[in-house]
Amino acid sequence: MHGLHASPYALFFPSTSTTPTQLKPKAVARETKMGKGVSFLLLAIVLCHGLTMTMGYKGKKERGKERERREGKQDEGGGGEEWFLLPDSKPVMKTDAGEMRVVKSLGGRIIEKPLHIGFITMEPNTLFIPQYLDSSLILFVRAGEARLGCIYKDQMVERRLKIGDVYQIAAGSTFYILNPGEGQRLHIICSIDPSESLNLGTFQSFFIGGGTYPTSILAGFGPETLSAAFNVSVSKVREILSKQQEGPFVYVTKSHVQSIWTKFSQLQEHDRLKYLKRMVQGEPEQKKEWSWWKLFDTIFGIEDNNMNDKAPDSYNIYKRSHDFENNYGWSIALDGTEYSPLKDSGIGIYLVNLTAGSMLAPHVNPRATEYGIVLRGTGRIQIVSPNGTLAMDAKVKEGDVFWVPRYFAFCQIASRTGPLEFFGFTTSSRKNRPQFLVGANSFLHILNSPELAAAFGVSDKRIRRVIDAQHNAVILPSPTAAPPDDDEQKRVESETVPKVIKNFGSELILGFD
Repeated sequence: MHGLHASPYALFFPSTSTTPTQLKPKAVARETKMGKGVSFLLLAIVLCHGLTMTMGYKGKKERGKERERREGKQDEGGGGEEWFLLPDSKPVMKTDAGEMRVVKSLGGRIIEKPLHIGFITMEPNTLFIPQYLDSSLILFVRAGEARLGCIYKDQMVERRLKIGDVYQIAAGSTFYILNPGEGQRLHIICSIDPSESLNLGTFQSFFIGGGTYPTSILAGFGPETLSAAFNVSVSKVREILSKQQEGPFVYVTKSHVQSIWTKFSQLQEHDRLKYLKRMVQGEPEQKKEWSWWKLFDTIFGIEDNNMNDKAPDSYNIYKRSHDFENNYGWSIALDGTEYSPLKDSGIGIYLVNLTAGSMLAPHVNPRATEYGIVLRGTGRIQIVSPNGTLAMDAKVKEGDVFWVPRYFAFCQIASRTGPLEFFGFTTSSRKNRPQFLVGANSFLHILNSPELAAAFGVSDKRIRRVIDAQHNAVILPSPTAAPPDDDEQKRVESETVPKVIKNFGSELILGFD
């Protein structure tokens, strides 16, 4: 029974409970030498572990300080801004016609489901050429309009997306995005779920179309193989696979030489979808010469079927009624019960608008980690660590990306000079049911007053007086906590500095007199 309480190293190292008097001199020497070896090994392991942890902590701390120095940010008592504010987006593909930038999620044990955040920008009359990814996407159209074509299960569908529309693209599903607008850029924000990723990077694109740039996945099979598969000459195969060199984003306007994608975009919707389906699978009447494409059935899960459109429609979050609204702002939460594709992805969506100087009350998400993108305005985000210390108190502006771990308490505050609007994703498609710590709907009202008062070390009357003082719920007025806008801050400084200089100058003049 004592063995159950022995040292954890007992399973890995021989017991030293035998006394030296029971051993021969050579055995004693060996046992002593072995004990020293074991002790030295354990000491080395402890020292190495300590050195690694120290260097890792120091490196992380120095990187955080360097980032603060580089961006001119100050951590106002929290010490975690570099952790909860995600780094600037990095381009993953870019041409003159458009680009895709990605903010990569951080790793760590407290991140239950890392999500990368993508930003797609496309110029008017451009195409994001057909491809499939090893990660699922949820698209949110921030500005402009788009035509999205994709393979949904065994169907080819096209959706017209406008501002506020949300649409999911499953991992492994071929899709393209077309910006048909004559004079408006297309801006899309998307979540990138790497749970199915091949771990070759943030995500991996497999381009159906392509040539020298980008390279089509077809090119890897070789001209002879493709010639037999397509039932065309090698020269025709080489021509197809060497013509495209414009990149993943291409213009589709008329030019001196029309590209294959220009012609593709000019087809009617039904013909365009048939063309893409034929590229991936082949039409029934062409089964003989396109039979090789059946190899892709296992990748795309396609079967010959009619064009009955059974795919889900997009969901416009701006047309949805507010889940909560008062004089200080409103909020919307979209889950899998209201938009079924979210249930498949296990991701929720939210949108919050705070009026100038208002606050989304301190609360906790018990079911999900939250990723947010500031759509417009400026404000402040505070996040609290489990030990009750301030983990982050940072000013945010349009384009900033932040995340809040599950169970961590936090609040968002709009600046005093304008509204703050932010959109984001949660790592659960179930109803989130946030728990508010402050406000008329705070769960402190539900707790028994005597026990709560005893926990704070005050009288029941006093704790009740504090809890009942706030008559608003969820979104609260908070002019004292709201940060000033940058323009307001500069104005205050410009008014203060001349006054100081003037006073200082007067003293100098008086001194010389």
